[in-house]
Amino acid sequence: MASWARLFTAVVLGLVAGLLSADIENTPQVMTQAQLAKATQKYGMLAERRFHAWQTLVDENLHKPEAQKLEAVNDFFNQAQFVDDILHWKQKDYWATPVEFLGTDAGDCEDFAIAKYFTLKALGIAEHKLYLTYVKAIRLKQAHMVLTYFETPKSIPLVLDNINKRILPATQRNDLVPVYSFNGDGLWLAKQRGKGKEVSGGTQKLTKWNNLLQKIRND
Repeated sequence: MASWARLFTAVVLGLVAGLLSADIENTPQVMTQAQLAKATQKYGMLAERRFHAWQTLVDENLHKPEAQKLEAVNDFFNQAQFVDDILHWKQKDYWATPVEFLGTDAGDCEDFAIAKYFTLKALGIAEHKLYLTYVKAIRLKQAHMVLTYFETPKSIPLVLDNINKRILPATQRNDLVPVYSFNGDGLWLAKQRGKGKEVSGGTQKLTKWNNLLQKIRND
């Protein structure tokens, strides 16, 4: 197994046993008590409320249909403020973990998409249905990231976005041109509005993705 795949597997296990540890009723927990205490000390009491709200989001939607999970998660994270990385993190391009994103209650498009991705995985949505997708935002004339959801491999994906906060099929998002998508399974070049062709080397090409997984393990 490639190193990135081992790391992703370890993170997922961590999300099950750590970030998503189970209480006595086997309800997924987004943070352990130790992680919550550490994050609260770093980000403050208002952040602690957001962390608890994150847990409530998972508790209340765990057994709901996937369409409702998508809506709930999209609406929850879209409450955060958009702030460019250079202002927020003093870096040109920084990928925040969900804890960092909620802790500061702000981030850019990657941070919104990443938080939604891991939360939907916590809610039991299968890996092969979720893709972090880089697009060109035509009206903004800049690169942008969204989360895409495929109900089936041949479905037109739904787009979860922080610019247009409505969940719409990709065919109704003519303001976005897909470039490539990725998740824990690999990296894909965009092909029309679908997943596209797999890129040789997979997510080894995405250093920031691998760094993000390592940070999540250390949160």
